[in-house]
Amino acid sequence: MKKISTLLFTLLASVSMMASVSSTEKAALVKMYQSTNGNSWNIKWDMSQDVENWFGVKVVADKVVGLNLADNNLSGMIPNDIANLVNLTKLDLHKNNISGTIPTRINELKSLIVLDLSFNKLSGTIPSTICELSNLRKLVLFMNRLTGELPAQIGDLKKLETIALYNNEIGGQIPASMYEIASLKTLLLSSNKITGKLSHNMAKLTNLENLSLFENNMDGQVPFELEDMSNLKEMNVSYNKFNGLVSRKLALLDILNMTMINNNGATVLLDISIDKERPLVSED
Repeated sequence: MKKISTLLFTLLASVSMMASVSSTEKAALVKMYQSTNGNSWNIKWDMSQDVENWFGVKVVADKVVGLNLADNNLSGMIPNDIANLVNLTKLDLHKNNISGTIPTRINELKSLIVLDLSFNKLSGTIPSTICELSNLRKLVLFMNRLTGELPAQIGDLKKLETIALYNNEIGGQIPASMYEIASLKTLLLSSNKITGKLSHNMAKLTNLENLSLFENNMDGQVPFELEDMSNLKEMNVSYNKFNGLVSRKLALLDILNMTMINNNGATVLLDISIDKERPLVSED
């Protein structure tokens, strides 16, 4: 009986040692390799090795939970099959040459906490399906060629702490729902084509530490409520078309002291209000 028990234990141990990621996840990784010209990567995958030995792939309990291929000379497109890596918590493809669009099936990565596709050549709009990633904390898409407007449902990302979308061609207004993301600490939308006014609801973002709206086409008055945001440490809203008066505190907080572009295309400094309780609009 003892010999049988030992044999069973040995067999179970052997099976456990042979366990590996599912065929679906492996196939998704292989498709990723093929779609992004894996033969040209700086560090390539040896397909004869186990998946957990592939560069940038993190495996925990036989599940692919991380894919970090930053600065590895990827080109081509992100395949829709990426959605089959349903256990991913981090997808980092920063600083490559990836083109095409963000897959609409991105919403199937329900466990995703970090999505970093920055510094590539992605085009098209940010798919609204991205707003279904309820666990997402970092959305980093800066320095691409993204167009269109921000998804109206972006406020559904209740755990989001970082939005970094600067240096794209995103237009339209800041969605009202964005002002409802109480967890937000960093909001970087500079060097886009964003229009409209900055809402007084900015004051709801009480955890915000860094705000950059530099070089857009926003207008109206800079809300005085910004100076009451106690956690705000860095701010740059210059090179827009904001007008009216600002408080001295806000002017000092802004990196470029509220330098704006007027209707004639010239640079001007916004006037300082003596009494912030009377935010009269400047005639200039």
